[in-house]
Amino acid sequence: MDLVFDGMAEHDWEHALGGMHATVWEGDAAVAHGSVMMRRLILGGRALRCGYVEAVATRPDRRGVGHATRVMDALAGVIRGGYHIGALGATDMAASLYRTLGWLQWQGPLYALTPDGIVRTPVDEKAVHVLPVAEPLDVTAALTCDWRDGDVW
Repeated sequence: MDLVFDGMAEHDWEHALGGMHATVWEGDAAVAHGSVMMRRLILGGRALRCGYVEAVATRPDRRGVGHATRVMDALAGVIRGGYHIGALGATDMAASLYRTLGWLQWQGPLYALTPDGIVRTPVDEKAVHVLPVAEPLDVTAALTCDWRDGDVW
C-alpha cells in the first residue's frame, strides 16, 4: 500500500481491515489488492447496506496488465451477492477504471452522519462512485454515509 499511496494514514489502513479482500498474486508476491467493507448509506430516506471498496492498489511496476480489473471484478461479485449498493472514493488516477467497470460517479450532494448530526462533506481529492445492484439510482440525489474516523468517503 505504501508503494501506491505514498504512505497510508493509520485511519486509511484501518478502513481496509476486515471485510472481504481480493488479492492478485504473482508467485509469492502480492501485486494487487482491494477490500470491501460493510457500511450504511442513506438515500431517499432509506438506509442501504453498502459494500464499500477500500485499498485498491496495484504495485506500480505491475500496472497495465489487468490486475486492478480482476480485483474490482471480484469485489463487485461480493457486492452484488450481499449488498444493496457498492460505493468507493476514487482518486483522479483511478476514476476512469471504475467508470469503465460500470461504476457511476455521484453527482448529488454528499453528507455524513456525524456525532454532531448530518453534515455536508466537501469533495476534495476523491470522487464518490457507486455500483447499482438491485435498482436504478438517482445519482443527483443527496447521499449520506455513516460516520468513521479519518476520511468519511
